[in-house]
Amino acid sequence: MSEKKNLNIGLIGYGFMGRTHSNGYKRVSDFFPDLKHRPVLKAVCGRTEDRTKEFAEQWGFESYETDWRELIKREDIDAVDICTPNDQHAEVAIAAAEAGKMVLCEKPLARTAEESQPMVDAVEKAGVANTVWYNYRRVPAVTLAKQIIESGKLGQIFHYRANFLQDWTISADLPQGGEGLWRLDAAAAGSGVTGDLLAHCIDTAIWLNGSINDVSAVTETFIKERVHQATGEKQEVTIDDACIFHCHFSNGSLGLFESTRYARGHKALYTLEINGANASIRWDLHDLNRLEFFDHSDESKTRGWRSIHITDGDMPYMDKWWVPGLCIGYEHTFVHQVADFLKSLDDNTPCNPTFRDALDTAKVCDAVLASAKERAWKNV
Repeated sequence: MSEKKNLNIGLIGYGFMGRTHSNGYKRVSDFFPDLKHRPVLKAVCGRTEDRTKEFAEQWGFESYETDWRELIKREDIDAVDICTPNDQHAEVAIAAAEAGKMVLCEKPLARTAEESQPMVDAVEKAGVANTVWYNYRRVPAVTLAKQIIESGKLGQIFHYRANFLQDWTISADLPQGGEGLWRLDAAAAGSGVTGDLLAHCIDTAIWLNGSINDVSAVTETFIKERVHQATGEKQEVTIDDACIFHCHFSNGSLGLFESTRYARGHKALYTLEINGANASIRWDLHDLNRLEFFDHSDESKTRGWRSIHITDGDMPYMDKWWVPGLCIGYEHTFVHQVADFLKSLDDNTPCNPTFRDALDTAKVCDAVLASAKERAWKNV
C-alpha cells in the first residue's frame, strides 16, 4: 500500500457535532484503507480552555487553541472543520478560505442565504475544497434510494413528503440561549426547526428529487417567552417551534414537509416517502438500516411493501463494514462523509453537498420563513 498523505484537521467547537466529526476522522482510515489521504487530529479550538484541553486529550488531538483566528493562522492546519453555533459559521469559513484552508462546515451553511452567499464566494474564489455536513445523505438506505430513483424504477415522481419530529422543547421552563440551548435563540441559530431540522429534509429532498420552485408555509411559536441564560430575564422567543410547508418541485411533483419540537413521544423521527407512477419508497431514521419499497409491476397476488435490509456488501458503503445481517448506526454517516471528502481529494472532484449546494437549501429555508410571515406563496 502506498504511503498516505496526511490531512491536518483543525476542529472548531467541541460539542455534539465536534464529537461526531472527531469520531469520523478517527475511524475512517481503519475501514476505508484504500484512501490516499489520512486525517490527523492536529488541533481543536474552543472558548473554554479547560474543556477544550479535556476534549483534546479525550479524542487525541495533538494541540488546542482558544481563539479560532490563531488556529486558522497555523501553517500546520490543512482543513478547518466548523462545529460552532450558526452565527459564527460565516466569519470563520470566510477567514479560513482566505487563508487557503479547506473548509468543512456543519449545517446549515449559515443563518440565511444572504449570509451564506459570501461563504460560497470565498471558497470558490480561493479554490479550496469544501463540504457541508448534511450527513443523512450518507445513510446507506438513503443512498440506495438515490440509486433506485436514478435507475428510473419509480417512473414519474408525483409526491415527496418528509417530516422531522422531536419533543425536547415542550417545557416552558426550558430557557433559551447560551451553551447547549443556542438553538432556541434566533440571534445564534437564525431560525428554529426550519434551519435545524427541515434543512436536513430539504437537502435530502433536493438531492433525491431535484430543485424546489416555490413554497407555501405556516410556522408557530408555541411558547412566546423564555428566560434567556445570558440575562436571566424573560425574553420574546423569535424562533419557529413548528413549521409545515408544501411546495412544487421542478420535476412537477408536489412536496409536503413538517417539522416540530412539540411532538410528544418523538425524539428524532425523520421519515421520507416518495411516490412514483411505477413504484414508491419510504425510509425511517428510527429503522435506518431498512428501506421500504413498493413495486406496482409485481404480480398482484404478492404485490405489497417489501422491507430491504441494508447490510449486504453490494449496497452503498456496506462492503466497508461487517458481514451481511449486521447493522451500522448514526455515527457511521459521519465516517462516510469523511471518506467521501477524502476520496474527493484523491480524485480532485467536489464533495457534495458543497457550499453552493447548501446555499440552495438556505434559499428554500428563507422562502419558507418569508411565506409563513407574509402568508403567501414564495418563489425560491
